[in-house]
This record gives sequence, structure tokens and C-alpha cells, in this order.
Amino acid sequence: MLVTVMLESWSQGKAPPYSPMTSPLREGAPDLIGVSWSEYGGRTGIWRIMRLLDEFQVRSTVCVSGRAVERFPEAVKELHQKGHELAGHGYTQDGFLPYLSPEEERTTIRQCLGLLESATGTRPVGWLSPRATPTAHTAGFLAAEGCLWHGDYNDTDLPYPLEAEQGKLVAIPHSDFTDNRTLRSSPRVLQQVYKDTFDFLYHGERGGMINLTFHAHFGGRPLMSAMVAEILRYMKGFPEVWFPRHDEVAGWVLQNP
Repeated sequence: MLVTVMLESWSQGKAPPYSPMTSPLREGAPDLIGVSWSEYGGRTGIWRIMRLLDEFQVRSTVCVSGRAVERFPEAVKELHQKGHELAGHGYTQDGFLPYLSPEEERTTIRQCLGLLESATGTRPVGWLSPRATPTAHTAGFLAAEGCLWHGDYNDTDLPYPLEAEQGKLVAIPHSDFTDNRTLRSSPRVLQQVYKDTFDFLYHGERGGMINLTFHAHFGGRPLMSAMVAEILRYMKGFPEVWFPRHDEVAGWVLQNP
């Protein structure tokens, strides 16, 4: 059972392409409420998530935008001190890797990993691209930077070794159903989806894996954190359920190919 948290930032003045607002603004108009909604993650949501994970004694992997490291350094340091793994997640969420040249992509990866290392004193070993969208070069660039895992894969249920020209990584599947899928429905849907998935795997595929993924700017709000708490409380009630960080999973896969 993996727990993945997204601590994200967008470019200055930019908002996410999704929000609770049901009336879109005219193209080019500044969406200040959208910007404010996205900044909840670093200002408020991530602190609630840390308290929640402490309560259930879960150490997560937190994928952090480079700009979020710059804007919310105290939250990043606290996450590290509490034992959560910090992974690269692009510089901004609107800076998609396929829009960059190979050299620009390499520079972005180095910049983001370097920002996290400077903030925590620990070199990150994992990466999930913005929108989980890599290029043909991403895995090689990450291997060259010493990463152990790469999260931009959805072609299987379980992690697996990935050969890149510059070294070996572990591909870790991303979630098919994150918290923002419930924006036009009830938060209760998140709890039901993960409970049903857990029951199916626990009773039928004991070697299965779930990647519970949520965003600090949405999953860190009370209406969603209440559901995350129910999910963790339910799964913690079963024996023989492992709650590793991504780097722990990667290490296990490399040792047990």
C-alpha cells in the first residue's frame, strides 16, 4: 500500500486547469481564485496531511514541484524530518516535459532534484513528471542522476525493473483514481473506490499493490482528508499490509528481480 502526496505549484499567476469553480473564465483573464485554491496545498493542506499520516504511522512519498520547494521550504523540511520520502515532480505543473528540448529537460530534472537536496540535505532518488508525462529521454536522465525509481508508468499493476542506457530504475505505476477525480461528485467516492479495490486485492491477489494518491491542495482540505483518514483506518485494520515509501519498494524490487 503506497501513499503518494502531491505538493504542487504552478507558474506565477497561473492556476490549475481544474478547480471547484464551474464557470470558466474567458481565455487570458487572470483566475485569482484558481491561484488561491492551488496555493492551499503549501500553506495549509500539507500540514494537515502530515498530522494525518502521523496519526496512522504512515511514511509517504511526497512528489514536490521545484517551485513549491522555493515557496514552502518549511513544509519541505518538516516532511523530511518526519521521515517522508521527497521526490522530484518537475519545476511547475504547467511545465510539461514533452514541451522541452532534451537539454532543457535534463536541466529541469537537475534543478528540481538539486532544490530538494539543498532544502533537506538528502539527494532524492525518485521522480514523477508533471501530469505523469515523460519523454523518451526522461528515464535515462533520471538514471544518470542516480535515481532509483520513475513513476510515469501505467502499463502494469506492480513495479518492475526498467533498463535505461545510463542505468537501471524501477518503474512504479501511478494511481488511476486520484482525489481530483471527485471534483464533480462526492468525496465519499474516493473512499468507496479504494475500499473496494483493497477488498478485491486483499482477498484475491495478496501480492497486489495500491497507490493511494492525493494532492495537498485538494486532499489536504477537510472534506477530502476525512476520506483519506477513513481509507487508512480501514486498511490499517488488516494484518500483513505493507505501507512502504517508493524508495523502499524500489530497493526491494532491485534486490528481488
